[in-house]
Amino acid sequence: MISVIIATRDRAALLASTLDALSRQEPPGCPFEIIVVDNASIDETPAVVAAASAQSPEPLVYLREGRPGKSHALNSAIRRARGDLLVLTDDDVLMPRGWLSAYARAFEETGADFVVGRILPLWEAMPPPWLSPALYGVLAIPDGGTRRLPLARGLNEQIMPLGANMAVRRHVVERVRGWNPELGKLQGTLRTGEDHEFAIQMLEAGFTGVYEPTACVRHRVPAERLRLAYFQRWFYDNGSVAANLECRYPTTRRYLLGVPLYLYREFARDLLVLIGAAATLDVQRATAAEMRAAWFAGYVRARYRPGNDGGRPDSHPAAVQRS
Repeated sequence: MISVIIATRDRAALLASTLDALSRQEPPGCPFEIIVVDNASIDETPAVVAAASAQSPEPLVYLREGRPGKSHALNSAIRRARGDLLVLTDDDVLMPRGWLSAYARAFEETGADFVVGRILPLWEAMPPPWLSPALYGVLAIPDGGTRRLPLARGLNEQIMPLGANMAVRRHVVERVRGWNPELGKLQGTLRTGEDHEFAIQMLEAGFTGVYEPTACVRHRVPAERLRLAYFQRWFYDNGSVAANLECRYPTTRRYLLGVPLYLYREFARDLLVLIGAAATLDVQRATAAEMRAAWFAGYVRARYRPGNDGGRPDSHPAAVQRS
């Protein structure tokens, strides 16, 4: 059985479109259910889910999770889910009719532990001239291309499993104990990191996956996110997340003042790129280099923040065992 999981908060209108797209899925070859976990919405989300449930040809379950954070929501949904294949998407995503069938086929043909789908943008406004695909990760629209690719430790790790479009076997989630509720967009930040840590844990545990381009969705990109200030803040906040993850999952043995040496080299290279791009009026290269510099600043700031212990490897609970 497949369980499709959507965490949502205060986006009732967008959620209605996502649920409508899910209601039109072609049969994936096995039963499936849809679980919507409401992370303390105060809009019309319950009514939207009730209306969709009345029209859905498949079971549609509504859960409410009052603790803030997408990680809490996902872990609660997985405890309730009946499927051995868990397919994750977001409340601002549209998927074609063959989306679930593509996931089922990928698992059957490859025997993978997890599968990452393709994500394409659904622009709400015209992208600004400074925005390049190098920055698409900020908007959760990275495009891994049109070929199926293997994913394993040290191999294609730039294709990151994202909650907008990924699938994983239940035993994998139970092994890595779900998503860390200490990470995510909490306390007014733009930090993410919960999907990043989840991916690291899967790869370190030896699980292998595939990137499956036919499991493709369109992810809405709100106009208000297409601002330089949003990108600068996102990179800075996520630099701090990366610093804490480095403490838990080291990527090197060579550090200078608590920062990996290779990051200093990358920062110096980015400064040279920024200078060169500014001189040639290459606004896209200049902006990408500027954002990477903001990320490095957030990383360094986190390493020298008083009281920073980098987090604890065992800080999040075993939250996804069957109830």
